[in-house]
Amino acid sequence: MSEQEIFEMLAHKGEQQYGGEGVTQLEHALQCAMLAEKAQANPALITACLFHDLGHLMHNLGENIAADGIDDRHEYRGLEILSKLFLPQVTEPIRLHVEAKRYLCAVNTKYYETLSSASKKSLELQGGVFTLKQAEQFQQSPYASDAIKLRIWDEQAKIPHLTTPSLYYFQPVILTCLN
Repeated sequence: MSEQEIFEMLAHKGEQQYGGEGVTQLEHALQCAMLAEKAQANPALITACLFHDLGHLMHNLGENIAADGIDDRHEYRGLEILSKLFLPQVTEPIRLHVEAKRYLCAVNTKYYETLSSASKKSLELQGGVFTLKQAEQFQQSPYASDAIKLRIWDEQAKIPHLTTPSLYYFQPVILTCLN
């Protein structure tokens, strides 16, 4: 699969609702990438923000499977394709962004309160809040800090009807991150 085919998947399948949130998958991806860009993140992290939930679009389990008690393990589902195209600086924060949510809830009890109800439900399915030992181990991961940034923007990127740049606006940034 090429980066163009990934764009097309996000453009077409991205109209699906984002797991019980008030935005579509595409709106969520664009908002997350926009937040990264506004924070002056590097191109790899902006790209990771755009594609972090691609795995949700790669199954036929439905739009809100967490409500049915299923963890689709989306953080791994898209990696097979993405790791063939992109550098680890893109794929590793994607792989770690669910663990980053578990980490943030362990080290900052106030962070849990910022989670949407859908995100709290998925947290349970994803293994719950890390223990302090798990949090320490996560923190040692080479891309943990980028995954934490991605995760924070991920939670903020759920604003209905927010104006964002188009998907193709991010294409020049993404092209700099190809293997």
